[in-house]
Amino acid sequence: MLNQVFRWMQKQRWYVADNGVYSKLISVMGKKGQIRMAMWLFSEMRNSGCRPNTSVYNSLISAHLHSRDKSKALAKALGYFEKMKGIERCKPSIVTYNILLRAFAQAHKVDQVNALFKDLEESIVSPDIYTYNGVMDAYGKNRMIREMESVLSQMKSNQIKPDGITFNLLIDSYGRRQAFEKMEQVYKSLLRSREKPTLPIFNSMITNYGKARVKDKAEAVFKKIYEMGYKPSYVTYESLITTYALCDCVSKAREIFDEMMDLKKEMHVSTLNAMLDAYCMNGLPAEADQLFEYAHKNGLLPDAPTYKLLYKAYTKANMKELVQKLLKYMDNSGIVPNKKFFLEALGAFGSSRAGSESSRGATGATTQLIDKQKHSAKAT
Repeated sequence: MLNQVFRWMQKQRWYVADNGVYSKLISVMGKKGQIRMAMWLFSEMRNSGCRPNTSVYNSLISAHLHSRDKSKALAKALGYFEKMKGIERCKPSIVTYNILLRAFAQAHKVDQVNALFKDLEESIVSPDIYTYNGVMDAYGKNRMIREMESVLSQMKSNQIKPDGITFNLLIDSYGRRQAFEKMEQVYKSLLRSREKPTLPIFNSMITNYGKARVKDKAEAVFKKIYEMGYKPSYVTYESLITTYALCDCVSKAREIFDEMMDLKKEMHVSTLNAMLDAYCMNGLPAEADQLFEYAHKNGLLPDAPTYKLLYKAYTKANMKELVQKLLKYMDNSGIVPNKKFFLEALGAFGSSRAGSESSRGATGATTQLIDKQKHSAKAT
């Protein structure tokens, strides 16, 4: 379709081959995951006599980074980056560095982030807030707190003030390391700055307090959300449900879940899964089954992770009847257990203390379901 529109544009009197047009088109195709079309546009651009510039290469790099094959995409992006260095009109800009730093940070490629950051320091390009955030994101994701703090100091020495993303990265990184004193200091600095706390920051704090089983502080953060005029999202509620589950407060977790149902707040299957997991991790598979039935009757349909966590819990508890009932639900929903699902279930069998008879029964039921679905597939 775009090919036809583009050909039509070329036939118009007003059309002139332009870097801006090609850059925009390549960017759009990249976001749609149509990498071949982006490459075709780049080739068409050069064939038309239009010489690509830095902006076009940035769009081409971004387009490749939308590819599903991330490893190949990163290699391609780096190849274009090196090529840009050898073309005077296409020298990498700070946008180029930021695109690559963010991509390698998300891929947990710290060595490449370090190399890019060093390359930037040796170039004539000056880093900006997005650059520093990208590098700190990489270090934070890899629990490299000292390195992250070093980048923060460098940022401040260059008279660049932290923004909301910076504070978010620091709070989340300290929280995941359970360095709560530092996390709270950053939060206080955030309140003193011109930036405002965002809901993701509060969600991160609740999640990390919950993982450390610091229930009181997680509840205090939840209260602070209302005090600052925010409305909790489903992610907030899920974080609190998980916190209560980890702190052996399943009844409170259920209160949160029921409140969401009663007030008809936005309900996601992930919220259901959080509550089911709360029951399962506290050794209450029967209660999980009751909730599963309740949710199903109220239109909150399960997904594959729902079945997976229930299957593991039921098999671990050697509850053969619940396993068989669950498998029937899966069969009716058209969900096919794959090899990974089956192997993880076997792991649950092995960790159970009860006799192996129930395990054999559940395994047999699963095998029958898989065989049945294979037979159906062949028949069609």
